[in-house]
Amino acid sequence: MAKLLPDEFNVLAKYIYSISGVCLDESKTYLVETRLQRLLSRYDIATFSELYYKALSDMTKSLQNKIIDAITTGETMFFRDAAMFELLQHKILPDLIDLKNRRGCMPVPIHIWSAASSTGQEVYSIAMVLKELIPDLSRYNIKIIGTDISDEAVARASYGQYNQFEIERGLPKDKQARYFAKDSNSWKISDEIRAMATFKKLNLFDDFSGMGAFDIVLCRNVAIYFTEQDKVRLFRKIGGALESDGYLIIGSTESLTGICPQFKPKRYLRSVFYQLK
Repeated sequence: MAKLLPDEFNVLAKYIYSISGVCLDESKTYLVETRLQRLLSRYDIATFSELYYKALSDMTKSLQNKIIDAITTGETMFFRDAAMFELLQHKILPDLIDLKNRRGCMPVPIHIWSAASSTGQEVYSIAMVLKELIPDLSRYNIKIIGTDISDEAVARASYGQYNQFEIERGLPKDKQARYFAKDSNSWKISDEIRAMATFKKLNLFDDFSGMGAFDIVLCRNVAIYFTEQDKVRLFRKIGGALESDGYLIIGSTESLTGICPQFKPKRYLRSVFYQLK
């Protein structure tokens, strides 16, 4: 097993930042070493330096994408952070549905963006909440978009199939029975819930102005890997993709205070959300 040397870590950290925006300090040396080790074996590469140069010379960007997949694959589960889903179910979505219905648009548009959707559990959890709040979806134009920088994550999210371990992480048994079908040794999301979602690859540092405006944007636990300057830039762009009365939800341990003065924090029970001033 190859050892990641300090000089190699510095070079790889700069490269990873350049292709993904993920900022890694020396405390993440072991993480980088373990996550990239599989690529050394897969491509029969002896050292991390060789991996770096091979990625630079690969015009197809296949190896670059594999490195992004390895580094950015993060923690995810269904209904992660119960307080946030209580906020959605009991405050944000009911308020949004009432507001949209009062405006009289038909079908009622509800546009939601999960900005770092990983393998899809967050998006499908939101879709399940919406389905239970709105049993008759025919009157609504619901668009839930999940984006992620990882090709592998987007492909898995799009397929909507999860193994037993993934299903048991956060998903209540009644929702498993209602919205999933057993498929051999795994579970497949129902067609009705799958149809509510769209997934696409997106680097959050790229221009996403063409995606339109959203009523709710979730950008949870991804900016923690960004520099302060990159956080400011990211949330300024997200502000531009948010409806004037829209909602921004970030991770429970994150805060925009002192970073993005254009957002005003608001509290509901145990959760904080943000709206444009």
